[in-house]
Amino acid sequence: MITNKWIMGREGIQDALLIRREVFVQEQGVSPEEEFDGLDDRAFHLILYNDGVPAATGRLLYNGEYHIGRIAVRKNMRQKGLGDLVVRMLLLRAFNDGADLVTISAQTHAVPFYERFGFVSSGSPYQEAGIEHIFMSVTRDGLVFQSKCGSCTKDCVMRTGTVKQPLPQD
Repeated sequence: MITNKWIMGREGIQDALLIRREVFVQEQGVSPEEEFDGLDDRAFHLILYNDGVPAATGRLLYNGEYHIGRIAVRKNMRQKGLGDLVVRMLLLRAFNDGADLVTISAQTHAVPFYERFGFVSSGSPYQEAGIEHIFMSVTRDGLVFQSKCGSCTKDCVMRTGTVKQPLPQD
């Protein structure tokens, strides 16, 4: 069973840090100093668990604008839709909190993944932690949540991205 935990700030995010260390530091060769950038203290963290085991994570930052990032799925949990779920949940949290625009610094190989949500690239690719990235953003009106189940009604939040009532607060 997939469960989730939202955490504000750095206290209690050991599971998120474990996933990020595996994915970004060990797999992708990002230095720990670059990965653990000091922004975790003011971020809202999402951790997904598969049967109680940490599986995926992402964070939401607000500093005058909303920014999602550090989206990571453990190698043995990939291709199960968890990355999609992390992005959906981060975007819903941001837009329910009042965002009109959400940004991401996306690895260029993942651009098609983010475009599925309505993200649009801008500017030129750049290097971050030795990996090519590009700036992307999505507006509330441009948000797209594609249905995988095929049985959604026209008002289904997983299809439209439109939330009819606020998400529960922690």
